[in-house]
Amino acid sequence: MPRTHASNREELERIQLAKLRELLAAVRPDNAFYEAKLGQAGIDDSVASLAAFRANCPFTTKPELAGDHAANPPYSSNLTFPLERYTRIHQTSGTSGAPLRWLDTPESWQWMIDNWCDIFSAAGVGANDRVFFAFSFGPFIGFWLAFEAGEALGALSIPGGGLSSAARLRAIFTHDANVLCCTPTYALRLAEVAKEEGIDLAKSPVRTIVVAGEPGGSIPATRKRLEEAWPGATVFDHHGMTEVGPVTYQCPAQAGVLHVLEEAYLPETIDPKTAEPVAAGGTGELVLTTLGRHGSPLIRYRTGDLVTTAESPCPCGRLNLALQGGILGRADDMLVVRGVNVYPSAVEEILRSTGGVAEYRVRISRNDALVEMSVEVEPDGENDNGLPKRLAKAFQESLALRVPVKLVEPGALPRFELKARRWIVN
Repeated sequence: MPRTHASNREELERIQLAKLRELLAAVRPDNAFYEAKLGQAGIDDSVASLAAFRANCPFTTKPELAGDHAANPPYSSNLTFPLERYTRIHQTSGTSGAPLRWLDTPESWQWMIDNWCDIFSAAGVGANDRVFFAFSFGPFIGFWLAFEAGEALGALSIPGGGLSSAARLRAIFTHDANVLCCTPTYALRLAEVAKEEGIDLAKSPVRTIVVAGEPGGSIPATRKRLEEAWPGATVFDHHGMTEVGPVTYQCPAQAGVLHVLEEAYLPETIDPKTAEPVAAGGTGELVLTTLGRHGSPLIRYRTGDLVTTAESPCPCGRLNLALQGGILGRADDMLVVRGVNVYPSAVEEILRSTGGVAEYRVRISRNDALVEMSVEVEPDGENDNGLPKRLAKAFQESLALRVPVKLVEPGALPRFELKARRWIVN
């Protein structure tokens, strides 16, 4: 059943402070990683307010976690309980460094399932639905949680691991699955395979596509292409991380806006360079404290995700912090190309909105202090020789940059099931 939530901001902050104190009481003194950090800062469960916590508690960073994992293999020292208490293990994707292994107790795992149930509920998914999970069940945390959340809601949860894309499409029809869970890239790949196999997605039972793992679900042109490729289906975006769990869900009133699950997380937005707070409406790095993941917590974790906080109140009436445009990109992904700030999400918006692109790859080359960008594109039809010129014009108009665009043969670029890796930096 959906959980009850705070009715006003003051009540929400009281709930957050109470949960923060519970977290700090659990962590100190038994968690070696945080005992050192928090003890030195004088942070414990007597913290007077959220403002005092933010003013005095140190940040946690990804390099810090990586260093702790290296010094305390294989699971790091960020464990609040004896190893025997932990029953789940997952690891990060390793897209920005060596993978980090993450352990969870049954209580922490249930906390994350409950958060995922809130995401499904916001997407309108419930006990009468049939949810198809189009991915392989490896060490990636996200869809294990989603699968068990579907079970918890009473939905029919259908695993798609170990199947080809064509077999997954046939299974969607066989099971009459009306909800599809995958990355935005893979939803487009399934549509591409459906065309090759002569499968008419206009007759697909899918009515909701829940996407994550990439910013595409909140990029207007990518959303539009997904909904055109899957007629009758609506895209629902959310995001999360192995280190923190499922964090956001799409605003029911505004596509392209994500709400943070604030009764589960204490969010902040800071300037990536100065670490100073960013006011509402500004763009900064998302910082999260996991209020219920006591077994392997993260406290004031600098996620590296860039977000723009929307002004409140949200048109949907929800109190939870709203992120305009979803996750804009990673703080370390932004490139300055000949004086222009370039984000991967902006490049994808240009490529998808121009149309005619089945797949793409961006190459970044550095020559001394000069950064250059070029793009390879695979057309979604044959002999579209005018595509490079149209895209070059679109880049010039949107970014004021001359971007060389090269056309490659159909099928020449790689396809991805989980996070797409389209940017090659030389």
